[in-house]
Amino acid sequence: MNGADSAGNPRGRRSRSVIRAVRTFLGGRLQPAAVVIEDGRIADVVGPLDPVLDARAVQVPDDAVLLPGLVDSHVHVNEPGRTEWEGFRSATLAAAAGGITTLVDMPLNSIPPTTTVANLAVKRRAAAPSAYIDVGFWGGAVPENLGRLAPLHEAGVFGFKCFLAPSGVDEFGHLDRRQLDAAMEEVAALGSRLIVHAEDPALLTGDGELGREYAAFLASRPPASEESAIDAVIAAARRTGGRAHILHLSNAGALPAIRAAKAAGLALTVETCPHYLTIAAEDIPDGAGEFKCCPPIREAANADLLWEAVVDGTIDAIVSDHSPSTPDLKRSGDGDFGLMWGGIAGLQVGLSAVWTEARRRGIPRAQILPLFTTGPARVAGLTDAGEIAVGAPAHLTMFGDDDPLPVRADDLLHRNPVSSYDGKLLTGRVRRTWLRGVSMFNADEGGPGDAPRLRGRVRGELLVAPGRQVDTAACARSHGGWFPS
Repeated sequence: MNGADSAGNPRGRRSRSVIRAVRTFLGGRLQPAAVVIEDGRIADVVGPLDPVLDARAVQVPDDAVLLPGLVDSHVHVNEPGRTEWEGFRSATLAAAAGGITTLVDMPLNSIPPTTTVANLAVKRRAAAPSAYIDVGFWGGAVPENLGRLAPLHEAGVFGFKCFLAPSGVDEFGHLDRRQLDAAMEEVAALGSRLIVHAEDPALLTGDGELGREYAAFLASRPPASEESAIDAVIAAARRTGGRAHILHLSNAGALPAIRAAKAAGLALTVETCPHYLTIAAEDIPDGAGEFKCCPPIREAANADLLWEAVVDGTIDAIVSDHSPSTPDLKRSGDGDFGLMWGGIAGLQVGLSAVWTEARRRGIPRAQILPLFTTGPARVAGLTDAGEIAVGAPAHLTMFGDDDPLPVRADDLLHRNPVSSYDGKLLTGRVRRTWLRGVSMFNADEGGPGDAPRLRGRVRGELLVAPGRQVDTAACARSHGGWFPS
């Protein structure tokens, strides 16, 4: 028997299809086009009315846009070890429902963390049978593995994450300033990148009970903490010439230093998250743990300045920082912001939330779409994700940009029904998602209910950083016999 290829087509038989749209995000703008797909990859991009022989045809309705599959380079899947918080199956299904076809998993809060090659093998083994979309992995830089990052690099991680303040979990320690310099020097020598949770622990206050008022939590993590830590990252990048990335920027006060570093030619990128752009501290109710994250959501005036950085290109990517936990952890301490677990669960609704706010501000689609596609792909060094281009995997999504999207936490595909967008009415809805040309999410035809049926023919690949020398036979053994071709 020939079996089936990664798109679920019988081996030896070519699969050819075409998706036509009057609005396709192509070359940085929306234009009419037809995307020709052969055996899971984009074979050609032609005019919307050009004939394509022997192809199954899909017509995108005129009230929707055809986008590249989105990329999210900042996701905490948590499996194994804390799979009750989130797992690869639930995370990747939620991602697909949000138009995301590629994610890069953070090295925590799983147990074990991705800080050794052996731990990376455990993570890959957990992901292989359960991932519905493509998944890559960040490694971790912690005090215990400094000086020994090269094996993880060669095993295919996309870079190394570190914390400059306590991470919240004992198994993933933070780096002091001396260790930050050492990590940056090591990562620079490897030609990799260091991605940094940038808060200065010396400027954080309020360890323990803070009370139910959000203002007290916000005051405990002041803007100066981010500014001080980002200055340290910039100094390390300048000294070593290494590539650095600032994670989840919440404080617009750090933007002048970031702009100056970029203008000086430093290899520095920065991301922010939907919750920092769409939610204001003034609107967060007392005791509402679904809004707690670190660094914190700040005031509306701060969000205005972050939006300016989105528009002028200072911010390179908008990513979810999907960091869920169980409802009991989000409500612990009777709503005390100092005791509740921090983290926003936003994987499925990020594009809709940001598009709703961008539209209110008069910012065009074409200005924000790169920050969900090519922006995070470049942050991670992914070479063929986030764009509609000949030769790239046929990862696509159909987005109804005028569609109403009422959000109910119970309806989301995240493992736990906790969402800072619960009860909100957003504008813009993912209608359909294709992975390698195969429709694997269709909101109008049962949506997530189709997932078990599709599982046998639509499966994500586990990605390795470009240029790494990976022993695929060893990987296959660690994956239980399967490794993506």
